[in-house]
Amino acid sequence: MAETATFFILVLVIIYLAASVKVVRQGYEYTIEYFGRFVTVAKPGFNFYPAFFYRVGRKVNMMEQVLDIPGQEIITKDNAMVAVDGVVFFQVLDPAKAAYEVSDLYIAIMQLTTTNLRTVMGSMDLDELLSKRDEINARLLAVVDHATSPWGVKITRVEIKDIRPPADISNAMARQMKAEREKRAAILESEGMRASEILRAEGAKQAQILEAEGRKEAAFRDAEARERSAEAEANATRAVSQAIETGSTQAINYFVAQKYVEAISNFATSPNAKTILFPVEATQLIGTLGGIGELARDALNRGEQPK
Repeated sequence: MAETATFFILVLVIIYLAASVKVVRQGYEYTIEYFGRFVTVAKPGFNFYPAFFYRVGRKVNMMEQVLDIPGQEIITKDNAMVAVDGVVFFQVLDPAKAAYEVSDLYIAIMQLTTTNLRTVMGSMDLDELLSKRDEINARLLAVVDHATSPWGVKITRVEIKDIRPPADISNAMARQMKAEREKRAAILESEGMRASEILRAEGAKQAQILEAEGRKEAAFRDAEARERSAEAEANATRAVSQAIETGSTQAINYFVAQKYVEAISNFATSPNAKTILFPVEATQLIGTLGGIGELARDALNRGEQPK
């Protein structure tokens, strides 16, 4: 009988000890209550609290969690109805506050986020909603994080997943975007044509400048050639004049032959000349050319005597 009682007591002790041991998983923390009053927090691992005196109050998830915000119908500042949904990322920093400062943490965060979502987005125009998502997320994050700080919760991120305007507004926006793109295309095309005309005008200007410079260079070369020819003619005339002064008849014959040949060439090139009549004998022309030859020989002999 005594052995049976001892065995029964031993079993009760083992059961009591087993009920007093609290093993907390990693990522969680348990609140410990003493006769219903919070006293401490059990950390991950092995914990021993006597049964019947201490019990686990709440099992709080300490990991970062994601809370989905269901779609909401929001009226913007310019009276446009849009459907919005989003997500909230949060993490519990103080398990005691999260367990005893609010009755249902998840519902409280969802309702708080939904209310502020309507407030923030309702104060903005539709164009601002579609173009300033980062600003909306930042404002929501600041407001919701400040409101949940007494609950021992840190709001890490608030993201707007989707903004869906009505179909008629979407069609109007599509037409507006198309018109804007066509306007940009027309502007770019006109700017391209303008640039092309400018380049064409610049090219014509450069061509005219180069052509003028070419004419200037050609005129300069022609003038230089005429100057050289005039100098050569003057030298020849000077030499003939000196020969005439010394009494040489070949010089006179040279001038006569030159004028004679020029007159004959003018007759030959005239378009109205059909028949050419020579007023002098051909022998006189030969004699004149011979005088030119004598004049040339005399000039060459005088040039060789100084050597």
